Amino acid sequence: MIEHIVLRHRLPGLENINQLAAYQASGGFDAYRTVVTSMTPQAVIDLIKASGLRGRGGAGFPTGVKWSFLSNRFPRYVVANSDESEPGTFKDREIMERNPFQFLEGLMIASYAAQASTAYNYLRGEFWELAARLDAQIAELHAAGLLGKNVLGTQYSLDVHNHLGAGAYICGEESALLESIEGKLGQPRLKPPFPADRGLYGQPTVVNNTETLANIPPIVARGAEWYRTLGTESSPGTKVMCLSGHVANAGNYEVPFGITFRDLIYGLAGGIRGGRTLKAILPSGASAPILAATDKVLDTRLTYEDVAALGSQLGSASIILMDETVDMSWVAMKTTHFFKHESCGKCTPCREGTYWMTHILDRVQAGGVQAADLALLSDVTHQIGGKCLCPLGDFATSAVVSSLKLFPADYEQHLAVAAAVPAKPAARAKVAQPVS
Repeated sequence: MIEHIVLRHRLPGLENINQLAAYQASGGFDAYRTVVTSMTPQAVIDLIKASGLRGRGGAGFPTGVKWSFLSNRFPRYVVANSDESEPGTFKDREIMERNPFQFLEGLMIASYAAQASTAYNYLRGEFWELAARLDAQIAELHAAGLLGKNVLGTQYSLDVHNHLGAGAYICGEESALLESIEGKLGQPRLKPPFPADRGLYGQPTVVNNTETLANIPPIVARGAEWYRTLGTESSPGTKVMCLSGHVANAGNYEVPFGITFRDLIYGLAGGIRGGRTLKAILPSGASAPILAATDKVLDTRLTYEDVAALGSQLGSASIILMDETVDMSWVAMKTTHFFKHESCGKCTPCREGTYWMTHILDRVQAGGVQAADLALLSDVTHQIGGKCLCPLGDFATSAVVSSLKLFPADYEQHLAVAAAVPAKPAARAKVAQPVS
């Protein structure tokens, strides 16, 4: 039986842990009480380091190590990145809707470890109803003495605020997120300095993903050694995988790191819809290179390292499955249009490059390109990758580069269409007839 750590609301008898009384009855906030009353901030950081917890927002950076990078300046801030905007990602919303207090407890423990007296939860603008519920739940925590001045009779004080974005994908990037909280344009900053040194309002700041924070209370409650019994040596614990696309049973699946694509898709999710053949996988929404659904790929373990070895990335694990009916040049066109729309425009390679990629890919779909156009498309991708302030430029090229490499026939079929279009006869000058 798969153990639910983050999606605990799915366990029998815990369906109502989105209510404070039910959450506390199940042991909720015991970890927070232990931390605030009997542990030093450094002891909490050391515990999270020992657990091997890695960030669940995309990069997979070790969480405890990230906390230890904070500069020795005050005040400090902790920010939850709940700007869940990656296509195919819907795990953080379920956590905040169905198990909100575990997420908030993790945010509060992280704030204590960082010695921060103010924390923010940055939500995507479309989550305004969810933000209203979280506001009410934070008010409950104040009334219970778990937030506010002198928490649990100690010298520690903490306030948590929800901050709604305006719907920009780019604000999922941590420095753009901080700019947005400060009331500025949501555009990435030049790094260094990094947020751990100069983050929110120029102060040391920790930014962690929603799912990352929801893992913290169980680690404090049950220990680092227990946590390492789940998953793999390099990727401990569980991961919420978001399955969508041509899958029989789409949804969130919390599984230990190390499960294979095959076991997840065919063992848990019922395989491909309609009994069709799986053609390709987007392992991290629109931002990761496409994988061809070969036996090697399907038998690959879902860990950060193993997926990277395939030339892609696990990222937030927003896994989109595509059957044999899908034209991968169309997928590249759709993802590129998304990134063109979401580019903040600050970096010229991203701003101009996404325009030219969409321009060429639209012509591919219309059947009006030649081989030279595809060569130009490839050249444009090389002018974007690695030349921008944030990863969005690289993300924008991922589906294009990988589909050109793995599925050239999906592009060549459009070249054939272009060649089959009959050319109009050349215009001929009328010859003047002699006047009789």
